[in-house]
Amino acid sequence: MTIRHLNIFVAVADFGSMSAAASHLYLSQPTVSQAIRELEKHYNGLLFERLGKKLYLTERGKLLLSRARELVHQFEETEELMLNQGQSPNLKLGSTITVGTCLTPFLIPELQKNCPETRVLSYVNNTRDIEQKLLRSELDAGIVEGEILSSDLTVIPIVDDCLVLAVGKEHPFYARKIIRVQDLDHEPFAMREQGSGTRQLFEDYAAKHQITFETVWEANSPRTLLNAVLYDRVLSVMSLRLMYHEIRHESIRVFQNQNGEWNRKFKLVYYKNKFLTPVIHELERILHAYKNVEIPENMGILR
Repeated sequence: MTIRHLNIFVAVADFGSMSAAASHLYLSQPTVSQAIRELEKHYNGLLFERLGKKLYLTERGKLLLSRARELVHQFEETEELMLNQGQSPNLKLGSTITVGTCLTPFLIPELQKNCPETRVLSYVNNTRDIEQKLLRSELDAGIVEGEILSSDLTVIPIVDDCLVLAVGKEHPFYARKIIRVQDLDHEPFAMREQGSGTRQLFEDYAAKHQITFETVWEANSPRTLLNAVLYDRVLSVMSLRLMYHEIRHESIRVFQNQNGEWNRKFKLVYYKNKFLTPVIHELERILHAYKNVEIPENMGILR
């Protein structure tokens, strides 16, 4: 059993098929199949079972997966550490779309100023995608607002944030100071895509309060959702940090959930047992400087 065997095993587990894993690793499918057979012979049992066209981990396979990920990750870190000696290191930083819009563009210049030898490579997508890339060692660290499901990742909540209900001037809610939960029932909404932490938080809230809403806009761009609120008389729920300009110019009115159910934190995430470089420690330090969220004085209340 070698690191190569484990790397192939993790790829098959992630992609659910020999052919997809082979394509990802730039290997032939017979090579991948042979490696899995050798692992199964070594551990005296099946690691996968086939249902339809997809492979699923057996209990033995699940037992191996978390340890295999950790070993592959440690090997890759060792390789990167040794091969990059004397070279400018890279930090592959993932951000969710909300974080990447309102926070990361300010973090990166400050981080590079304090760590001039480091080149930051930024990647932005939703929480589920960032989580998967961290697990596959395609990112060194991530900053997310959604829930991280994998126990293989360390999650450190740092930056305060809250969702607010956004209302444009043409909507009847704009003139009100207080909205009740029931008022949201059957209202048209502009929503983030599936896999977004923002969307998940609001959907959980709506289910809890038995609210039915209609998604008439769906986008992974906060600017698109803001424009829908401004010009199409729809509602949206998004981070307060995304709308300071519109709030100051009174083109949008926002309502804060009175019970704090929409409060959340942006979290620093990285692989467990990861060797933490000075630049990751500096990233965490800088994040603490952005901890507090600015609350507008004229904000409405959602009860």
